[in-house]
Amino acid sequence: MTVLRSKIDTSSAEFAANVEAMNAKLAELELEFRKVRAGGGEKYVERHRKRGKMTARERIELLVDEDSPFLELCPLAAYGSQFTVGASVVVGIGVVEGTECLIVANDPTVKGGTSNPWTLRKILRCNDIARQNRLPVISLVESGGADLPTQKEVFVPGGRMFRDLTQLSAAGIPTIALVFGNSTAGGAYVPGMSDHVVMIEDRSKVFLGGPPLVKMATGEESDDEELGGAKMHARVSGLGDYLAADEQDAVRIGRRIVARLNWRKQGPEPIAEPVREPRYSPEELLGIIPPDLKIPFDPREVIARVVDDSDFDEFKPEYGTSLCTGWARIHGYPVGILANAQGVLFSAESQKATQFIQLANRSNTPLLFLHNTTGYMVGKEYEQGGIIKHGSMMINAVSNSTVPHISILMGASYGAGHYGMCGRAYDPRFLFAWPSAKSAVMGAAQLAGVISIVSRAATEARGGTVDEEADAGMRAMIEAQIEAESVPMFLSGMLYDDGVIDPRDTRTVLGQALSAIASAPVEGTSNFGVFRM
Repeated sequence: MTVLRSKIDTSSAEFAANVEAMNAKLAELELEFRKVRAGGGEKYVERHRKRGKMTARERIELLVDEDSPFLELCPLAAYGSQFTVGASVVVGIGVVEGTECLIVANDPTVKGGTSNPWTLRKILRCNDIARQNRLPVISLVESGGADLPTQKEVFVPGGRMFRDLTQLSAAGIPTIALVFGNSTAGGAYVPGMSDHVVMIEDRSKVFLGGPPLVKMATGEESDDEELGGAKMHARVSGLGDYLAADEQDAVRIGRRIVARLNWRKQGPEPIAEPVREPRYSPEELLGIIPPDLKIPFDPREVIARVVDDSDFDEFKPEYGTSLCTGWARIHGYPVGILANAQGVLFSAESQKATQFIQLANRSNTPLLFLHNTTGYMVGKEYEQGGIIKHGSMMINAVSNSTVPHISILMGASYGAGHYGMCGRAYDPRFLFAWPSAKSAVMGAAQLAGVISIVSRAATEARGGTVDEEADAGMRAMIEAQIEAESVPMFLSGMLYDDGVIDPRDTRTVLGQALSAIASAPVEGTSNFGVFRM
């Protein structure tokens, strides 16, 4: 047994300062989460409840198994935009009748649950998660369709949302729609393209065009029930498979549908022996990362507080030491871990990672990437030593690896190191960030400095004189901009991750993610691109 031994002094002033800095970031994050949980605000939530309706989160809580966790995804979508944070939809993975499902719930307290560009991006991301991990999809529908002022950004790409539903069905992944209210215009195709549809008497309204539109288009007089009421669809059109008496009954029927799916996981089971918790407290994860990301930290301290029994078999511990690689289990699931130790990736680290990724694919073992990298090393010595081809080798391996990948941004994730460590563009099954994370093409000060050098050279080439005060102002402005655009909430708002998580929840989140991944087969490959030697 290779149990990691922690070397952190949890009573030190440095540790206490790290905890204080992390708690400050968590408090800032909690303020945003409160806005997300508030939906459209007290006024609109109260109006919604007066209509005898549950909120989106209450519907989810009733749907999932009692006392089971709900892994919310992309809660900060649209942060920093003109739209409400959360993008008027709640999505995540929850257990229903013992089956892990991808749940999508429109929030009707936010502009009637209409879909803006960020709503669409969030739903499309979740459809990808459902497809990759073979998760049944349950849509809790109450939406007025597209947010019309933004139709130019929603209409054309929005068709993929309906295509995804049909492709999920074609792949044998069940799709279920519980219609709680309006599902109009394009939104009518969510129940229209779902395998199972539940409608609520006197509540559900599903039509391509409401009475005013029909009147304008055809001159026909009609009411909501005749056009798209639940009873009509249950008895006349056949679109409704089940007619529920109220919202609670609709949820009950939805749970029974899942219970009758006879759904079976196709991936590996966790080990049979009892799972042992890490030997160190997850509370200590708050004090590992310094607020200044230029100060290195040992990722083994994180691993020791995340993996089962703090047991970690390190691979090539004496070679390429700024990248820590090795094997462990999390909640009984085997994982291969790649964790940045000192920030910079050299040629040795790149080659070590490539071999490790190949080994993980041979053993059908999912990979966990723990990010704290400033990128691949630059400079004459390293260029001549082949850093480009070696870094490309690592990126090649990550790109073509077929075992599931999970990424967690703990600290810095800059430059091509972000790519080599399986950033968003490399399709990890899940990607989460800690509040301490930062991601950009490079650090803010470095980027501002590079632009300054280029600007100075251009001015001097023209025979001009550099205005030092203007140059300093430009550097400060650029540095502030990059700093603001590198923080987790901004990146999460752009859907560049699946959520910013409390470090103390890392083991739980990883366990849920690995369990969801195991719904689909886990199969590696020996087919990689040409490795330049």
